[in-house]
Amino acid sequence: MYARILVPVDSSPTAQRGLDEAIALASRLGSALTLLHVVDPRLLMSELTAFAPPAPAVEQEQRAGEALLAECLQRARASGVAAEGRLRCDPGLRVCDLIVQEARQSGTALIVMGTHGRRGLRRLTLGSDAEMVLREAPVPVLLVRSTEPDA
Repeated sequence: MYARILVPVDSSPTAQRGLDEAIALASRLGSALTLLHVVDPRLLMSELTAFAPPAPAVEQEQRAGEALLAECLQRARASGVAAEGRLRCDPGLRVCDLIVQEARQSGTALIVMGTHGRRGLRRLTLGSDAEMVLREAPVPVLLVRSTEPDA
């Protein structure tokens, strides 16, 4: 039914819950996973410009992203699920845009991702990549809610 499932991952507990759900689903359906980590240099530049040059900060985040992908790939494969990992970084696009672009380019049939489920002012100020993916995705999207209370 869903031959290829795209799973955006980061180090948050919410994203890891999304990964767990995707692994369980892929295991039952015989699906392959594409794990995607997006480095957002715009966020890094706004937070770190005063402390470190942007290029080394982006490179450090890319290395951390590669290590995270390796861990996530190992979890999926240890469960008997076929998986590949992709790291994306494009300062001209938002995280949600890169997720949707990857879904279109990789033959994805389903996107599974964690969401914090923010409401009110926090949602307005922090935005929601999950909401934007849900609106723009060319395929169905399964959002996995955090078990943590919205702080």
